Amino acid sequence: MKRQHRSVFLNSIVLSSTAFLVLGALFSCSSNRGFSGKQESIYQLELDRLKEVAKNNLTDNIKEFNAFEHRPKSDGAFDESNNKDFLVNNIPYFESSNDTLSRVYNYRWWMISKHLRDYYDPHDSKKYWVITEFFGYPAWGSLSGAITCPTAHQFYDVRWLRDPKYLRSYAEYFMLGSASKINQRENGNFLTHLSRPESVHFSSWMVDGIESFLKIHPDQAWTQKMLPAMETHQHLLDSLFTVKNPDAKTDGMYKILDLYDGMEFSLSAVLGLIESKGPYAIYTDSTWRDLYLGWGTTDKAANTTAAKDFPLAFTKGYPDFYLVRPSIGSYSFGNTNALYNLYRQEEQHHPSIKNKAKADYYKFRSQEIQRKFLRTLWNADDGFFYTLTAGDNAYGVRDYEARVRESVGYTPWYFNMIPREDNKKYEVAWAMFTSEKGFNNHKGMTTAERQHPYYNEQAYAWNGRGWPFQNSVVYKAYSNYLRNYKNQITAQDKETLYEQIMKLTRLHGYAHPNIGEWYIPSDGEQFGGQNDYFHSTYPDIIIAESHWI
Repeated sequence: MKRQHRSVFLNSIVLSSTAFLVLGALFSCSSNRGFSGKQESIYQLELDRLKEVAKNNLTDNIKEFNAFEHRPKSDGAFDESNNKDFLVNNIPYFESSNDTLSRVYNYRWWMISKHLRDYYDPHDSKKYWVITEFFGYPAWGSLSGAITCPTAHQFYDVRWLRDPKYLRSYAEYFMLGSASKINQRENGNFLTHLSRPESVHFSSWMVDGIESFLKIHPDQAWTQKMLPAMETHQHLLDSLFTVKNPDAKTDGMYKILDLYDGMEFSLSAVLGLIESKGPYAIYTDSTWRDLYLGWGTTDKAANTTAAKDFPLAFTKGYPDFYLVRPSIGSYSFGNTNALYNLYRQEEQHHPSIKNKAKADYYKFRSQEIQRKFLRTLWNADDGFFYTLTAGDNAYGVRDYEARVRESVGYTPWYFNMIPREDNKKYEVAWAMFTSEKGFNNHKGMTTAERQHPYYNEQAYAWNGRGWPFQNSVVYKAYSNYLRNYKNQITAQDKETLYEQIMKLTRLHGYAHPNIGEWYIPSDGEQFGGQNDYFHSTYPDIIIAESHWI
């Protein structure tokens, strides 16, 4: 039955005319080559019928969703007064024999429309479209309310809108606008000593996200205008978030705090803190849960003698402890490789020594990131990419390998970072994806391996609890692994991806679908945290990552 649902679900995608790449895949998938004129006519009639069914279901769903009570009000220009026309005219239609898939797909677009904000920037006196994550203007966000942490996920979803103006403007805001120049507010949520512009407040693969948008809405003139700013953005990340210690194993690699990787608290940080001396000697096997497992615990750490004696080692009890994580290293590879691809295209359109030199440089740079990453973070004995502590940490252990499998170890496949000729060496990591000792649980994927003694899915942390942000990364990574690395894709491979997508889909609920910040993988029935939260992808998973199965 699952197979039947999936076949109909994938072969009945009906898209607006601008989503031409996926529309082409639809025709290819249905194998209409060799049809007679009559057969083609019958096929077109069925396609038209499905499109009308999908459109009617979408309009019915929107009316129903608009009536939901106790949901955040729209953050911008689209609400119950005008969101139906906007969505009907802009999104790819989708219809499936599995009604839950169709309903959640439509819900996610409705949710996205609530986050499109038309923002007037007083710093440069310009109007921008931005996309929010939390509703309102959170203190840890930019002045517009937009936050860099989920930007790439937002680009991957919103790129499928017919009108490209929203993402063009969003990219310009973070790459050219005031967000690329003014520093993030150093308020009570800052929790670090590293001043930096709003555009790099969190890690992100925004440059890669912009490239993904340009694959759907190519615009050479706009790309030419944006490229220097995209370069500057990545160079700023390089200057802020790379290890600077020539004697360190991790020298030149990308580092980040848990918080600014969008992950608050991680098990790899816990292991590194426990191994540390000096001010971080307060973290032990018996104390870390009280000091580094959710926001209430950092208040306790702030009251310790160590925090008072070493004020630069903590900010309000949060340790200034950097990690070389598979996530940020992969993101920077993705960004740098995107710059290579875009400059290579630019050189093809406008041949010049400058454009060729830029393309050659970013090709070299992305290969350099790849070599260091594979050489340093892969543990051959355990068959997984691990996190190391930064080799230039002012406090705490340096270059320490945290031997815990975390779902961020799958991020390299998201960017096709693994050399295809080395697939056999690295693909062993995927055994843990489907293992109950690893990341597979009853209601959804976990963020840390279940067999680890510190596994905890109840705390507000990435110690096991599920986060849709990470589902979005791992599902695309797994899809890339199947499509680009496996010589033979088995029925079980396909079933694995389908089941994972369905677990995430079911968590949205049916009667009142919702997307939140987190879920409990063992027995959770729904998402927790803020309602209608835009911190992950779903339409992109349905459109781009599942149609080929």
